[in-house]
Amino acid sequence: MSAWASSGVQRVRMSVDGQTTRLVFDMEGPADYKLFALESPDRVVVDLSGTRALNSLEVPSNPRSLVEGIRYAQRNGNDLRVVLDLRAPTDQHSFVLLPAQGSPHRLVLDLTERPRSVTVARMAPETNSVVRSDPLREPLRELIVAIDPGHGGHDPGAIGAGGTREKDVVLQIARRVAERVEREPGMRPVLIRSGDYFLPLRERISRARAAQADVFLSIHADAIQDRRVQGSSVYILSDRGASSEAARFLAQRENSADLRLGGVPIESKDDSLTSVLLDLAQSGSLEASHSLANRLIAEMHRVGKVRKPKVERANFAVLRSPDVPSVLIEAAFISNPSEERKLRTNGFQNSLADAILTGLRAYFSTHAPPGTLIAEGRNDRHIIRPGETLSVIADRYRMSVGELRAVNDLPSDRIFAGQVLQIPSRGS
Repeated sequence: MSAWASSGVQRVRMSVDGQTTRLVFDMEGPADYKLFALESPDRVVVDLSGTRALNSLEVPSNPRSLVEGIRYAQRNGNDLRVVLDLRAPTDQHSFVLLPAQGSPHRLVLDLTERPRSVTVARMAPETNSVVRSDPLREPLRELIVAIDPGHGGHDPGAIGAGGTREKDVVLQIARRVAERVEREPGMRPVLIRSGDYFLPLRERISRARAAQADVFLSIHADAIQDRRVQGSSVYILSDRGASSEAARFLAQRENSADLRLGGVPIESKDDSLTSVLLDLAQSGSLEASHSLANRLIAEMHRVGKVRKPKVERANFAVLRSPDVPSVLIEAAFISNPSEERKLRTNGFQNSLADAILTGLRAYFSTHAPPGTLIAEGRNDRHIIRPGETLSVIADRYRMSVGELRAVNDLPSDRIFAGQVLQIPSRGS
């Protein structure tokens, strides 16, 4: 994954933030690497070409970590293999960081727990015997909303006069948006950053595309030199110039911060995003992004001051996904003292999250892709996710377990991931 020269691993650092276990390989220089997972037992293997361990590679014991232990050895006389013994199956995301702020080349590996495939025994009503049910493949799917809280980790973002850090408030807002999307029939949220850790802009785009997101929302609360400036804004990518001087300033600030912290420039010649970016204007992505931004602005007017009543454009690198409608939401200006105070309140965060959800509903009412539950008018269906129970689903739709079982002719409360339930409309 990246054609780099030989190198050496100086050390491995590990941290745990919520559901994410992060390992950082501090490297003497750049190196090629391959990553794959193994089962029975669960392991993740990292092969580093032309690389050696310069010191003992150890990680501290942490019961909250997904990593139970680490092993490593030279192979083929030239490569280093690192094996991570896991406590549970994981999804893996990896990226590289260039030297920055005294840090060396780094390979970053994020692990999040993945539920195992579930096969649940249930009663067949016609025979009253036990059968095994594999998860059903359902052609209609939920809409995926990627929610990206800006900054994180050693990148605090803008800091208000009262000490409020952008990375903290936007994560709180993003979680509130995700909670609402999770409860919305026909939609499913994906948090690009779920804890306090740094992600380069390229990786944020990559994670949204890997999740096959239908829309991408990047949430910020930026600062500007004039402390009088206030109000919310919504931006889309500009393939030309910025729509205002403030838009140009904010985009330059965001993009340069990523590079200062070691992010690999998205403009690199070997990046496929650069070539497809040229086709954005001809594709439907920019047009869809503009429609989404308009729906969001219309709802944000109900929450508070909107700095400009129209969609703004700027060359934000985080919006450069070629096939995902993407917008950047400036919740408020943290540099304005009154807005800094407002950003910290539950009331404002909840109101903003409500407005974003309403804007998403309006957008998807006309832009839901074919094959989705909303596009087919099938909001009366629920696809069971790993870990859900019948009682949790019943609570979500404000009905009793008995009613839900009766509508779906379920012989018991036992359900399985992938099963599709009929949800009666309210009042029926």
